[in-house]
Amino acid sequence: MQTALAISGLLPVLGRAFPESPSAPRPAGEPRCAARRTYGADGEVFAEGDRAAFFYEVVSGSVRTYKLLADGRRQIDAFHLPGDIFGVEAGGDHRFSAEAVTDTKLVVHRRERGALAGNDGDLARKVVAAMMRSLERAQDHMMLLGRKSAKERIATFLLGLAERLAEQGGPLDLPMPRADIADHLGLTVESVSRAVTQLEREGLIELPPNRRTVVLRNTAALRNIAA
Repeated sequence: MQTALAISGLLPVLGRAFPESPSAPRPAGEPRCAARRTYGADGEVFAEGDRAAFFYEVVSGSVRTYKLLADGRRQIDAFHLPGDIFGVEAGGDHRFSAEAVTDTKLVVHRRERGALAGNDGDLARKVVAAMMRSLERAQDHMMLLGRKSAKERIATFLLGLAERLAEQGGPLDLPMPRADIADHLGLTVESVSRAVTQLEREGLIELPPNRRTVVLRNTAALRNIAA
């Protein structure tokens, strides 16, 4: 996956970011050499094969990274939520495409040749920590695709998303549609819907009228299913 490949070449290729425009004040604690960009829902951040001149940190909203297969199918490798860093590549080009799932704000850093050093040390540590977390999720996702049933995949996905959004037992607002979930979990939309309905009938989750919201009613049972 792109995360594992990126970490292997992380430090040699990350570099200083470009200055912000004078009209765009920098929030406290944000690196001096950073700029912000806003993307609407489904807005393209970068395309597969584009030069990897930048890497990105999610401030708000969410981003999907994906690859289109030869037969036209889409495989979403990851969803990037606030605090996540993505777009770091070991090579010179992006291996995946990236799109905003919802209205999204990103901090954009310019990548140049040369190791991060000196004033960039804090940024380097932040990037490495974020990428290690992404690697763990990528490894979990690989196991999920290889060994779990549709019901187990959905349970694992919901629990992981709740943990990342720090919502345990309360309403879980899904930023992505079911088609995205299906393409991430290697399922059809129909399989996703059947698995969600089954979990609802068993009383493990609740689906309010807003179909993008899920209430986790029994996280212990969901963990047993996911395991």
